[in-house]
Amino acid sequence: MQGISPALTAALDHWLDHERALVGAAPNTLKAYQADLLSFMAFMTQHHGGAQGLGPLARISLGDMRAWMAHERGRGVAARSLARSLSAVKSFYRWLAAREAFEPTAVLSTRAPKFQPKLPRPLAAPAASDMIDTVGLQAREPWVAARDAAVITLLYGCGLRISEALSLTGADAPLPAVLRITGKGGKERIVPVLDIARDAVAAYTQLCPYDKTPDGPLFRAIRGGALAPRAIQKVVEQARLQLGLPATATPHAFRHSFATHLMAAGGDLRSIQELLGHASLSTTQAYTAVDAAQLMAVYDRAHPKA
Repeated sequence: MQGISPALTAALDHWLDHERALVGAAPNTLKAYQADLLSFMAFMTQHHGGAQGLGPLARISLGDMRAWMAHERGRGVAARSLARSLSAVKSFYRWLAAREAFEPTAVLSTRAPKFQPKLPRPLAAPAASDMIDTVGLQAREPWVAARDAAVITLLYGCGLRISEALSLTGADAPLPAVLRITGKGGKERIVPVLDIARDAVAAYTQLCPYDKTPDGPLFRAIRGGALAPRAIQKVVEQARLQLGLPATATPHAFRHSFATHLMAAGGDLRSIQELLGHASLSTTQAYTAVDAAQLMAVYDRAHPKA
């Protein structure tokens, strides 16, 4: 990139390799890190009026950091996105400072902008069931309808991400009592499979016109290739409109619903963290806030003095 020295470009590449190999960062995460760092360096190049190398980057002040953050907010970057970019910059600086032996305090002491964390938006249990039923009636081809219902049942019944469900292969069918899922960052987890999910996948595989191969995709597109996430997103959008559900009723909402309904039924945080594959318990704790919010909503509606 113009304005960034070869040495700094090499350092960024080495850091991304470090994050990939030792931290296990996912490809999409690495892509976001790279974009955040290149944007940051491009600003510093303009801000200082000269090319950015290892030396100038080591001399960045707290004032420079504030100028960058003000610039980002001025061009419409949301507080949440800016906090993510700052986190990437800090991670890179920690690694670079240890490697190049400079003091990174100015960067590491920069405070992230405050923002209201977004709570997961789960579906109510009846709405989740209605969505699965509706999805299973939309397609003209019976095998496609069975496929769509099977995917959504896996998202809701096992708490899978859509990418995880669509990464299943023919070797995974018939579904076992537990699935070994590789999630974000290569993190593996064991997920119990409900009978309803096994039955839904069995119904789909029985109707699917394409041969099942151990290393081929379990869920097939119309022409036999791997099913794309967008196809399921469109199916869910159509079902949402038919049922009059909000725009937050997305494929990922089924994963939120899985966790929230487990929480409401008495599931403990640590177990739900393991089932979802969250690296940090703090991520899973968002569902306690959802559960509390729903409890207060019921209280407000039902209490005689409300």
